[in-house]
Amino acid sequence: MKKEVVVVGVVATLATITATVVLVRRWRRSSESRWRRTQRILRTLASQCATPLSKLEQIADELVVDMKSGLSYSDGRSKLPMIISYVDSLPTGYEGGIYYGLNLSGTEFRASRIQLGGKTARIVNQESITIPIPQHLSVKSSHQEVFDYIAMEVGKFFSTSNENFPALTQGQNKKLGFTYSFPVDEDTTSLESGIKWKKFSINDPEGKAMVDDMNKALETHGVNMQVSAMVDETVGNLVGDRCYNTEVVAAVTLAMGTNAAYIEQKSAVSKWNDPSTTSAEMVIDVEWGGFNSSNLPLTKEFDVCLDAKSLNPGEQIFEKLISGMYLGEIVRLVLLKMAKETALFGDIVPPKLCNPYVLRSPDMAAMHQDTSEGREVVGEKLNEIFEITVSTPMVREVVADVCDIVVERAARLAGAGIVSILKKLDRTGMTQKSVVTVEGGLYQHYRLFRNYLHSCVWEMLGSSENVVIENSNGGSGVGAVFLAVSNSKPIQESTPPSS
Repeated sequence: MKKEVVVVGVVATLATITATVVLVRRWRRSSESRWRRTQRILRTLASQCATPLSKLEQIADELVVDMKSGLSYSDGRSKLPMIISYVDSLPTGYEGGIYYGLNLSGTEFRASRIQLGGKTARIVNQESITIPIPQHLSVKSSHQEVFDYIAMEVGKFFSTSNENFPALTQGQNKKLGFTYSFPVDEDTTSLESGIKWKKFSINDPEGKAMVDDMNKALETHGVNMQVSAMVDETVGNLVGDRCYNTEVVAAVTLAMGTNAAYIEQKSAVSKWNDPSTTSAEMVIDVEWGGFNSSNLPLTKEFDVCLDAKSLNPGEQIFEKLISGMYLGEIVRLVLLKMAKETALFGDIVPPKLCNPYVLRSPDMAAMHQDTSEGREVVGEKLNEIFEITVSTPMVREVVADVCDIVVERAARLAGAGIVSILKKLDRTGMTQKSVVTVEGGLYQHYRLFRNYLHSCVWEMLGSSENVVIENSNGGSGVGAVFLAVSNSKPIQESTPPSS
């Protein structure tokens, strides 16, 4: 009897062990299968986002064709508006005096005043103030109401004096440079805004009306200033950068949104028929965010999905591939697919991973550039943003790989855009130096993005030493001041030395 009990016990124990082994094997096979699916999604993403040199050259050439078309027609035949800025007088760097500028964004504006000291001193003194636009004006208000508020606050700031700047007094009618940067916001509440900002030329009826309305507000509030030009911030940056370096030919913004501006010859702009100016050059606002092409490496599952659910489906495709507003969202969509199909973060999909636009580009940069052992920063960001409390080093490596694929594509496309402008200007093989300045956190604070962009440009141009890409000096509203420089007679002119 005892032998039978022992035998039964042994059999039961063996059965339990066997069952456990079977379960472990099944778990391992399931885990290995899920991991293979994760790697398959990663490989597919890398393939679809690939930007080989041949593709980049096709994209650059298409951009050139669209730029030429946009300079010839104003009827929408080109994908690029190529807006004439009517800024045809650029600083020389020898200017002196005090100048004023205003930069308007979606939720705030920055008023600046700068004292220039000519070529040797450049900026002697600089002072700025950033003022938020009240919410009741940002939502369901007319642009005239916003302009009235700006004029009132600007008047207060410029009427103050200190040891560096005298107060603006009666009888002085100073030029006020005005730049704007449009808000890029996928929050649905922005649909309720009463101000429908859109790109315009200062010579268009709408552009003239905007300038007139701003000047009316300044006059109403007793501010002795006049806006002579109202342009996109990228144009202002270009003007400002030219004050530092006359070899600057183009300026690019790579931030939440993206744009480019460059200096074009009047002879190449057939739609510019203004006999009142004798200038041979004009700054062109490219608006390259609206570029689209069948050669762009779009992914159906992620990029097309993002576009369809955006506030402007079918528009700004180039911007949705390269700007900081959208890069984190593309990464989130990829990680969400992995979470659902491969249980990358466990059997339950993290609820916060389903929230659109929760992943911002600075956090994405932190994960991507994490060099700590085991990608500890990635783990911290997953917990902070998505409340993913547990992740293995292998999972964190996958997250970094997704960021790398998305950012490399974005930076190389931006690089192709820069090359297209140099091609349009026929400056790719010249011995003459060409400087392109770049403004925006995506370029200035995202090291790997910047590295990919530089390597792309050198790859496309054959490591040309005559093309320089550098940080902009005209950002953060300063470009607006230099716009006033280009449209004003200085208080104290410092003329270039005679040759």
